[in-house]
Amino acid sequence: MRVRCVGAIVHDAEGRLLLIRRGHPPGEGMWSLPGGRAEAGESDADAVVREVAEETGLRVVPGPLVGSVDRAGPGGVTYDIRDYRATVDGGALRAGDDARDARWVDAEELAALPTTAGLIETLAAWDVLPRPSRA
Repeated sequence: MRVRCVGAIVHDAEGRLLLIRRGHPPGEGMWSLPGGRAEAGESDADAVVREVAEETGLRVVPGPLVGSVDRAGPGGVTYDIRDYRATVDGGALRAGDDARDARWVDAEELAALPTTAGLIETLAAWDVLPRPSRA
């Protein structure tokens, strides 16, 4: 069974990337892009807006599709994840819903975090990694 999911690739003005720490399986405790399952009848764009708001407290405007990946899930499920660029349009950053934490990370911080399988390689292939810190 395939499950349609979305993710958001959001950078701030400093080039940092928005990540959440997953609070539930799959990938519990690991850092990843905000996102999740699209609901029945929901467009990808609407799912991006809803998922980012639920997990981070931020309002976003969805942009173009950056890429998609398939990830194996429990019980033979395949997550069909479509990742979209998005820009912040308001709200206040806070972890919510099934996110244990939410934060902006630069390249060095990303490299030090435990991330979901394939995340860094995929972001690198799509040329959307966060910038290095300016320190």
